[in-house]
Amino acid sequence: MFENKTEEQAKKEILDMVAEYCDTFHNKKKEFEPGDRITYASRVYDHEEMCNLVDSALEFWLTSGRYTDEFEKAFAKYLGVKYCSLVNSGSSANLNAFMALTSPLLGERQVKPGDEMITVAAGFPTTVTPAIQYGVVPVFIDITIPQYNMDVTQLEAALSDKTKVVMAAHTLGNPFDLKAVREFCDKHNLWLIEDNCDALGSKYTIDGEEKFTGTVGDIGTSSFYPPHHMTMGEGGAVYTNNALLNKCIRSFRDWGRDCVCPSGKDNLCGHRFDKQYGELPLGYDHKYVYSHFGYNLKATDMQAAIGCAQIKKFPTFVEKRIHNFDRLKAALAGCEDKLILPEACDNARPSWFGFLITCKEGVDRNKVVPYIEAHGVQTRMLFAGNLIKHPCFDQMRASGKGYRVIGDLSVTDRVMNNTFWVGVYPGMTDEMIDYMAKTIKEAVNQ
Repeated sequence: MFENKTEEQAKKEILDMVAEYCDTFHNKKKEFEPGDRITYASRVYDHEEMCNLVDSALEFWLTSGRYTDEFEKAFAKYLGVKYCSLVNSGSSANLNAFMALTSPLLGERQVKPGDEMITVAAGFPTTVTPAIQYGVVPVFIDITIPQYNMDVTQLEAALSDKTKVVMAAHTLGNPFDLKAVREFCDKHNLWLIEDNCDALGSKYTIDGEEKFTGTVGDIGTSSFYPPHHMTMGEGGAVYTNNALLNKCIRSFRDWGRDCVCPSGKDNLCGHRFDKQYGELPLGYDHKYVYSHFGYNLKATDMQAAIGCAQIKKFPTFVEKRIHNFDRLKAALAGCEDKLILPEACDNARPSWFGFLITCKEGVDRNKVVPYIEAHGVQTRMLFAGNLIKHPCFDQMRASGKGYRVIGDLSVTDRVMNNTFWVGVYPGMTDEMIDYMAKTIKEAVNQ
């Protein structure tokens, strides 16, 4: 088949066939009919992603390579940050970001076991897991409805002489009060990690400047799991404007190495064999000197190849999410006597991940959600609801050690008991949005 053809000619023929295959079998448009399953999220892609994936596979580099470099540069440029590190998942991104703060290179600001991190219990567990694994005590504050983000009025009450960091997610795309949180962190010399995994593309105006969420704090994280704002299948990113933090992030991501040479490249600094580190002998191979206890959290070039195609489409994804959210909220107007509808944080322009709904008194979520699901609309809870109620906290809860709670988390518990959400992903049509609204209205009026 490839006789008398160059490698590039053969590759082009393969990729042309891949594009035709994708257009023929993957991107068939089916008109929505009431009752068709509407998932809360789904991938939105075309033949460009598939061709990039196959192109990377044909190179067979397999680990991080040229597509990784391309994506990190494009993603950093989109966000307006100096440094971006691609990792293998959003959970790894959170782990990598938190680990960076435990580096001895940070001196007095190094986060150590026994220190405290202010966060919320209404969210995804991997925002909190890294702190617990490192022996750092999570301090849980409550959230507000209808923004579903941390109650900033509780920040001072949560503060102690052990507090070192604030880490929380922008809930389902809705930014938390970044102005208040940033000022609190600056006042008390605390680190701020923005878990941006559900809010990529969201913007917040602070000090007269509109910035992307994830770029106001010291470190931001993203996830590229299939339901998220853009996808690589699996994948995540850690980003910062701080050169020292970037050095720590890269080291922890790459086995804890002191060397900054990427995979497949050696001796970029020209001093691989002429320095002394720790108590190692002079001239020990710098490629195998470890300044941190790290992991291999890198993504593959095949994942990055998909991301390189997704980032080009991403601004249109954000606009469609906003359109779908606004249309759904308008369609549910008039239900406010039975439902609390979500509201954006002040000074924010969310890139909505989902549409949160809280049932008011007299409306039973346990009847509403099954009705909606039975009529073809997929729903989700606000992740853990209240994380400290889960079995993973059983031992700590029994001992009364390992975490602190400010107040009674009554709003968090209300969300756990009465809140659910539906999707607004960019593959949804107006007909799907309208059907969801109709079904939700029927559910609360049954």
